[in-house]
Amino acid sequence: MKKTILKVRAHDAIVGLLYLISAGLTVYTSNFSFLWIAFAVGGLQVISPFTKFCPVYALLNKLMPGSEPIQNGK
Repeated sequence: MKKTILKVRAHDAIVGLLYLISAGLTVYTSNFSFLWIAFAVGGLQVISPFTKFCPVYALLNKLMPGSEPIQNGK
């Protein structure tokens, strides 16, 4: 149970970091193309409950084999 909570928190941290990187690069470079990172992450988060697949959870499931798989496409 505790490893599952750690996995969810790690997922939230990674996704949040991607949003911050996207926003930071957009502000720093004045290049709005970096917003596509945020749109892609947001799009994946929207379709994730329907497809039962999340690339971040797929990575975390491999890095944390002793925990219960989350959103592994099943």
